[in-house]
Amino acid sequence: MSSQEIQLALLAQVPLASPSSTVQKFANSIILGDFKSVLTSSHAHQLFSRPDEAGIRDFYEAAGLQDAAVDMIESEAAEDSDAALVKLLIAIACLQAFVQLNWTGPSLGFALRDVFPASVFPNEQGQPGSSEARKENRDDDTLHAVTIPLLALGGEPAYHLAQYPTLLLLAIRLISSFQSGVQSGQAVIETLPLWELRTSRVHQSILDEPVGFPEYLLPSVESLLSSSSSLPLSQALRTTITIELGLAYHLTGYDKSASNQFLQAARENDLEYQLTGALGKKTKFQVKDLSQLVLLARSRPDLEQETGKKDDTSSERLVEHDDSTTNEEQISDDHAGKQRDMPETLALNDDTLLEHTEFTSSSVSAAPGQSLPSRLASLDPAEQPALDPLDQCLLIDLCLAQHNTTPENGLTASQMAPYLVRVISHPRNWSVHTTALLLRARLEAKRSRTVERSALQLQALVDQMPTADSDPSERLKYFYQLPLPSKWEMEKELAQRFLSLGVVRSALEIFTRLEMWEEAVRCYANMERSDRAIEIVQELLEGKKAEMDIVTARFKAEASVNNIGATTPTVRRTRIDKAREAKLWCVLGDLVPDKAEEYYNKAWEVSEGTSSRSQRSIGGLYLAKDDFAGAIPRFQTALKINPLYARTWFALGCCYVREERWNDARDAFSRNVAIEEEDAEAWNNLAAVYLRMDELANQKAKEAPEEAAEKAEDDEDKVAAIPFENKRLAFRALQQGLRFSRENWRMWTNYMVVAVDVGELAEAARALGRIVQGRLGKDVSSAIDDAVLSKLVDAVTREDWNGGKGNLPEGQPRTSNEGLGLLPMVERLFNEVILPRVSDSPRIYALQARLFRWKEDWSAALDCYLKAYRCGIAQDEQVERNIDRFREAVEDLEELIDLMRMLGLRAKEQEVAQGLQKGKAKWNDWKFQARTLVRTFTGRTKDSFGDDPAFDKLKEIMDELRN
Repeated sequence: MSSQEIQLALLAQVPLASPSSTVQKFANSIILGDFKSVLTSSHAHQLFSRPDEAGIRDFYEAAGLQDAAVDMIESEAAEDSDAALVKLLIAIACLQAFVQLNWTGPSLGFALRDVFPASVFPNEQGQPGSSEARKENRDDDTLHAVTIPLLALGGEPAYHLAQYPTLLLLAIRLISSFQSGVQSGQAVIETLPLWELRTSRVHQSILDEPVGFPEYLLPSVESLLSSSSSLPLSQALRTTITIELGLAYHLTGYDKSASNQFLQAARENDLEYQLTGALGKKTKFQVKDLSQLVLLARSRPDLEQETGKKDDTSSERLVEHDDSTTNEEQISDDHAGKQRDMPETLALNDDTLLEHTEFTSSSVSAAPGQSLPSRLASLDPAEQPALDPLDQCLLIDLCLAQHNTTPENGLTASQMAPYLVRVISHPRNWSVHTTALLLRARLEAKRSRTVERSALQLQALVDQMPTADSDPSERLKYFYQLPLPSKWEMEKELAQRFLSLGVVRSALEIFTRLEMWEEAVRCYANMERSDRAIEIVQELLEGKKAEMDIVTARFKAEASVNNIGATTPTVRRTRIDKAREAKLWCVLGDLVPDKAEEYYNKAWEVSEGTSSRSQRSIGGLYLAKDDFAGAIPRFQTALKINPLYARTWFALGCCYVREERWNDARDAFSRNVAIEEEDAEAWNNLAAVYLRMDELANQKAKEAPEEAAEKAEDDEDKVAAIPFENKRLAFRALQQGLRFSRENWRMWTNYMVVAVDVGELAEAARALGRIVQGRLGKDVSSAIDDAVLSKLVDAVTREDWNGGKGNLPEGQPRTSNEGLGLLPMVERLFNEVILPRVSDSPRIYALQARLFRWKEDWSAALDCYLKAYRCGIAQDEQVERNIDRFREAVEDLEELIDLMRMLGLRAKEQEVAQGLQKGKAKWNDWKFQARTLVRTFTGRTKDSFGDDPAFDKLKEIMDELRN
């Protein structure tokens, strides 16, 4: 069997039939979850006895291990052509064993010390009390203590209670000792980039915060899927790699890229799915059937199994090679016959909600404008066939793609739930089912009727981790295609759930046991015991608390060995590593504001310049004091260490804005939204920066500062200096931001103004409508921008009416930003948005009258002019008291009478043409209405201003109307 076939078998988790060579035996052991036979073999001992070859020289020196040549049994010696592959297999075994121990369970059947040859450990013969069990415990403890600092990355400490972290370190170092895609000996490791990605993802998961992948890593994995790749990937393996790329993007915050990868994976695997509705009931007392969300999904025909059938293979031959070399069908049948238990799915037991939605219709209907694929249209929503486990992984990952930064949003929860229901309804794999139950528990934590099951389900998942109710190989099979948290992360989530429910002491107990002191301190703060929180952190920094815990753990371990004779490794450290000590100093700084800067600087010193947290905290202190120049270098240093903190990029961008460093501010906010796309405030700030940027003007300012300063004094010149391309960029930035903050009327205001500037008048009309709707219950009239509304009317009336046909040059397409194309939006803006809410604004009626005049609707235009007069002059009490306001009112009335003279006859003729009866024709006698207006106004103002020359003008108007 070739090296390539063995690598594909490892990815597909398909056992090899009749393995003969060492490489084949190792590969089979890894696939079946027997990591002990690989990691305690003479090949592993020989490799780890040469620290330079394994890339662990620094680890040996820190642990006090010594070089020792290990002779390999001649029959087991690997050929040179297999040496590279054996090295990779040992690295994979280390990684898989670490994952099994810390993620999927159960425990391993060997001690950490067994991985290394006995000759590398210092000889302790003759020392009192040096029994083999005690020596093994001390060796494991030493290896653990040395490993944790070496796993710190980007200033982020590794979780110090992870079990056997040395296995992960060995996997990282062995894989990094390869050169991806380069021939090593006579073997080429084509799948190395994928294993490097898997190792890096696991490494990221044990850090306090992810720090990002090397720049080359994701492109190298993507190259495996390219047409130029020499690796013959099956359909399922292409899907697998695409999913893992999506999860890598999701881990580092690039949710849009992650979503694209998940959608591509669904297409790769021919998964058909659609979220639609079907009639059903969700409550026990519901009488009327209502449309309920349901996810219809089917695997491709060759993967689809009957509902309820259990097996641990996907029925597809994932590795493509001659049938004569393997007997996969027999192996699959053997495994399918094994009984496997699944995690417990707790019942809801609610007095109102049903356990499951009861669909009363066996047919579904697509949403308007959509059509269901034929294979989905025939599905009964209550009896859907079981999905392939890989497709179940895909649905879980697609469910993640539905998630956004506001999980309390009801629509988001209701969209995610059908994905999980579809997976949970057919348990096919332990890890897949566990992840689905975990995500469902997260969703249900926000609802009062399901919060109890949410907490109990999470507790059940935590309890079943160490059990051996299913094969380790089954648990690991889909691990890399799922967002499954580690054991301590799941327990941390349970503690946070207790904290949200007000069960603070239970949460504190879990945080204390996990030694997550930052969260424990938060619990003490909630209990109004900040003094105790400070005391704990100080004890940890002084070593008192750690030493007490170590002594207790050692006592228990030795008692266990003496009384039972069993080996109970105590995975403890003898000192706090520098990354975690630095974090504790930062926690102390948070707790003691008066000495915060001193403690943050101490953290920076202790970490030897690797603590991103300390620099972020100091930058925050300077920002609070408005010392923007002082905050900038601190934030820059923090982001240089770990660039994945979106809020730090945001804070840095704000500092640049206050310092008027526009180009730097643009870069900062761009990085912010690249990491956290749904940060609407960052998008808004980015748009504001674009409107302030003018690189050409900045260059001129350097060449001629005096002239530039004079130019800056003129606001109009400043606005005119903004390049059009910058305005377009600002428009797009606001457009993106509004996707995630649709109720923010201030952002809509900015969007409206910029849209007018760039000629997107249809969007400006939509934005103005949203602004008015968002100010409901407040002063709506003040929210209407007269200038924008006027420009919208101008844009419509710029084109000739021509009886509703327009008059565009031949061949010129009509756009939605002017003329007849814009007219429907402007009319809806007036009739459905503005006027139902604002009925006392003369300027709005005047603008609508212009629109009607353009449409040659004279009667409607006169109506608007009359409404504008009645809600203006007619209601203004100052007309009878203030001489200036009286004279203005006379001019307004004179203008109205002139309009009635000009349009009155046309309106009358139009009404006659429409066949309106005399009683319904409003402008049949427009002169009478005009005289009534003048007579009423003169009656109001005669006593106050009867001797003013403006009053004589009213008399002249009346005489003209009578004649």
